Amino acid sequence: MDLINVVENMSEDMYLRLKHAAETGKWPEGNEVGKEQQENALQLIMAYQAKHLNSDEILTVGSNGEIVTKTKRELKASFAKQNEAIARFTDL
Repeated sequence: MDLINVVENMSEDMYLRLKHAAETGKWPEGNEVGKEQQENALQLIMAYQAKHLNSDEILTVGSNGEIVTKTKRELKASFAKQNEAIARFTDL
């Protein structure tokens, strides 16, 4: 099966299971993951993140498979946008 088809049809639940396996070396049920399985899981979660997740991290894999980095200015701008939604109470 083609990697692109697998990633396009992968459920979020499967992504989370693979992510757990790649990070911990064990399936969520506790069974150990083989080295080759762990490497394959890592490739699949990276492809899934690139295709489906819009991340605000400094270093990510873009939908075209290329590594995307953000400059310090871009990061500050994205953090400033997040801070706009914070409620501020000055008259307490």
